[in-house]
Amino acid sequence: MSNTYENENPPLKGWKSAPSSPSLAESHRSMHIPKSGSYLKKFLAFAGPGYLVAVGYMDPGNWATDIEGGSRFGYSLLAVILLSNLMAVLLQHLSGKLGIVTGRDLAQACRDHFSKPVSYALWVLCELAIAACDLAEVIGSAIALNLLFGIPLLYGVLITAVDVLIILLLQNKGFRSLEIFVIILILTIGICFGVDLFLANPDMGKVLTGYVPKAEIVTNPAMLYIAVGILGATVMPHNLYLHSSIVQTRKYDQTELGKRQAIRYMTWDSTIALTFALLINSAILIVSAATFHVNGMTSVADIGDAYHLLTPIVGTTLGSIVFAIALLASGQNSTLTGTLAGQIVMEGFINFRMKPWLRRMITRLIAIIPAVIVTALYGEGGIQDLLVFSQVILSLQLPFAVVPLVKFTSSKTKMGQFVNKLWISILAWSITIIIIALNIFLLVQTFTG
Repeated sequence: MSNTYENENPPLKGWKSAPSSPSLAESHRSMHIPKSGSYLKKFLAFAGPGYLVAVGYMDPGNWATDIEGGSRFGYSLLAVILLSNLMAVLLQHLSGKLGIVTGRDLAQACRDHFSKPVSYALWVLCELAIAACDLAEVIGSAIALNLLFGIPLLYGVLITAVDVLIILLLQNKGFRSLEIFVIILILTIGICFGVDLFLANPDMGKVLTGYVPKAEIVTNPAMLYIAVGILGATVMPHNLYLHSSIVQTRKYDQTELGKRQAIRYMTWDSTIALTFALLINSAILIVSAATFHVNGMTSVADIGDAYHLLTPIVGTTLGSIVFAIALLASGQNSTLTGTLAGQIVMEGFINFRMKPWLRRMITRLIAIIPAVIVTALYGEGGIQDLLVFSQVILSLQLPFAVVPLVKFTSSKTKMGQFVNKLWISILAWSITIIIIALNIFLLVQTFTG
């Protein structure tokens, strides 16, 4: 396997060596892309990885910021959701392109480029980010189980460990089964919020104007804080590692034409999938604005409060039930991709391979232990604070993934003829600076109160 892989992916002169072996070896190049047929047929064969990436942009960590943004400021922060999504589209395009062109994922690229101590440091930071993300999924799923079935949060946290069995079953059935399951959950979330949007009956004129940026977003400190929180919860660092690996599950031609076609299909796949994420994140904020803000409830920031307040406002329990079902689907969806990302970064940064079930169990235990302790000691209030803290940890890690990604894809020696065009490099570095500056602002505001 190793020799074949090296022959297919000879090192460009900007790299020290060829990739020694692929990440997610059990799924690498396992899905054939037809050489003949329509563009639609080829695209459908390539479609899938984008949806695994998109779930990170609609996970429970996004819900709190979207709910608070809608309840406090109405539709005004829809512009921030749109801007965050556009940033994500470009960054995920660069991530997928890195994997397709070089035959290595972002973690492997970092290991090749940086010294061993730096690679180990980046790995530790990334593991913290994945654990923090998994923590958000644990909490989100536990809250959903509590809202739907009255299961105490502590027991709900423990029940989430069972999803290990679901993931193992899907992985054994092939990567396509995993993608289909994720797409079904995304559709579930979309349908649930479609119902809530219908029940909330928002002012569509105000919704459309909400996507137009306003100076107040920057000049109003309270609005800016929520806006940065939305950005910090939207662009997920582990998604950049994930995407650069899972695009390689497709068996495309290792020629210039084959790679260019793969990049085109990958970009369409991730852009369409992230558009779904944009619509769902927008729907969360719109439902909050149309139900809470319009009725003078401008301090709703808690997911549980949002659930309980929906019923009396929309006039039926259906709104609350589908809200909780969407939350449960969101938590389960995101935990699947967190598992894959954990496997990818461990194999990529330190070249250490572990059985997927063991890797999943370790990741989940790292998330469950603090959730159990905080829930037992501080109850529901503590669990909400822990959810916010998990997003702060993700914000800390983000620059350590974005900077190497933009650096590598902007390098002619590393990417050859596939190097970023000048305008893309300028735009990518501008986005990187904005993300770093806004995340520093968020961290300072978080720790200074």
